[in-house]
Formats: sequence, structure tokens, C-alpha cells
Amino acid sequence: MIDSKIIIVGGGPAGSACAWKLKQAEEQILILDRKPFPRSKLCAGWINPKALNAIDFKKQEYPFLLHPVDRIHFYLFGVHIPVQTRQYAIRRVEFDDWMVKRANVPVHTHTVKKIIKKNGFYIIDNQYRCQYLVGAGGTHCPVFRVFFSKDEKRPMKSMIAAVEQEYVCDYQDSRCHIWFFDKKLPGYSWYLPKGNGWLNIGIGGKFLKMKKQGTTIIDHWRYFTQKLLRLSLINKIPEMPKGHTYYLRHRMNQCQKDNVFVIGDAAGLSTLDMGEGIHAAIAGGILAAKAIVEKKEFRVESLGKFSLPGMIFQNKRSHKEFF
Repeated sequence: MIDSKIIIVGGGPAGSACAWKLKQAEEQILILDRKPFPRSKLCAGWINPKALNAIDFKKQEYPFLLHPVDRIHFYLFGVHIPVQTRQYAIRRVEFDDWMVKRANVPVHTHTVKKIIKKNGFYIIDNQYRCQYLVGAGGTHCPVFRVFFSKDEKRPMKSMIAAVEQEYVCDYQDSRCHIWFFDKKLPGYSWYLPKGNGWLNIGIGGKFLKMKKQGTTIIDHWRYFTQKLLRLSLINKIPEMPKGHTYYLRHRMNQCQKDNVFVIGDAAGLSTLDMGEGIHAAIAGGILAAKAIVEKKEFRVESLGKFSLPGMIFQNKRSHKEFF
């Protein structure tokens, strides 16, 4: 049996930010993740300065791609709306690996199957034991399933289906484009160049609304990629995308039960307008760490529910801190 005071299930931004903050308080932490790092992660891959500031990010310490996005071209019902902003494009395979290594805590590759509470401890698969357990394993987090799913029913209306493809290509436009409600998509599609030839394109939409319309996310993907080809934004149709589901921000009565916590997508914290989850994951992970260290209640009400205001009104000084 491997003992650790705190075990975090999931080493993405939520889990690694939590571990990083706990390590600063000299706590004993262990991360479990079902895949070894570096591993791919489905995500558009933009991040805002607030999230970077929260982890004391310094550009000179980050050896990977960090591409500034100074303007986003929004399209709403055919109307083109260019907006100045301060965002950054990252590759999640690189960023997640960097964050988990920066936390400087043990990371074990392990797929969690069974968790029980016994004599005040949480026992995982009869192999790991802890006093505090943090679920940061995404939408299908086993910690959420075991301790929260019975009382916290996720609303189907909040479920997002998303597909994306990130690949190296000779992309034709270095600008970021976002289309809302194109061809009645209950969501948006994006075109995000990241520098060094990397391009991320994808679609996210409300699953229930698409089902009622009789369409699928793949139907919209086919239309979207043909549109990009028609607009000369890409030279050829990429391979079929990978997909996943997650939940927009919705009311959870509890993100903590005794010494068990859920953060990030496990808690359904993605923003209501853009479905963006990295900032909420990082901020929530830090809040959970503080709650453990200070022995206080963990609450997520302070986390923002919307992304667009920050994208549109982002302080220009934030950009200069990293470049």
C-alpha cells in the first residue's frame, strides 16, 4: 500500500495547479493519471493571462510554443466582428507536461477503478491510501462518480459535444477566427493558428440541441471543413477529428464532501459562453489546495462564469508580462 497525505486523480491543469500550490505549503502529494506524460489532450488550446498569472508563469521558464493572439475575428449571423484581445495559444500536450513536471511531485500512471472510505482514509484499488482525495480526472472522473454522482446530477442541457484536429500544415491565414451558430450549430467553430505550422480547428455545440435538430457534431464538422477549404483557410480536408464531451458551468450543491474534492471538468466549471475550462481548472485547483492547507470549506462561486468579457476587455499590460 502506497500512502500519501493527499492524492490527486488527474494531472491536467486542475490537478497539477492544485499539486503545485500544495507543494509550496510542503504537503505530501501524489498524482495518479491513467496516461503517462506527455499525453495528448483534446482542447482548442487558448489560455488567458489571468490563468498564467495565477501560476506565476514566466515565459523564460517555458520552453514550448506560446503564441500570442492579439485579435480574434468573430462571425455572428454573417456579421464580421474583429476584436482586440490578449490571449495565448498553447499545445496542451506540451503545457500539461510542463505543468505536472513543474509541480515537482510524484506521478504514477494508474487507472483508478475502485475507491472506498475506511477508517478515515480513502483507499484506491487496494494500492493507494490518503487522507485527502482530489478528483481532477475530467468529465468521467472516478472521484466524481464514486462520491458525487448520486447527489449531483449533471443536466443534459449543459453537455457539450466537441471535435477537433490539431496538426502541422501550411495554413493560409495566421489570424484566429470564431464562427457562432453557423448552419444552426448550437455553439461555435474555431480556426486557431499556433505558430510553427501548428493549426487547431474544431467545433463545440450543445449535444441535446443537436439531437433535437437531427444533426450530429460530425455533420457540422464536414460542413465546417468544406467551408474552410472554400475560404482558402486550409489546403485540404484533414483527417477525421477526435471528440469528447464535457459540461458547461452548472449548479453543483457541493464540490467537497468531507475530505474529497472535485475540480476542473470533474466539477463542470467550463464557462457558459465559450466552454473554456483552463482558467477555471487552474483557479479551482489553487482554491482546493488552499482549502486543504487552511482547513477551510472549498467553494467555487468566485470563479467566473463567462469568458467573452475577459477576451474583449483584457488588460493590455497582461500581454507585456510574457513577451
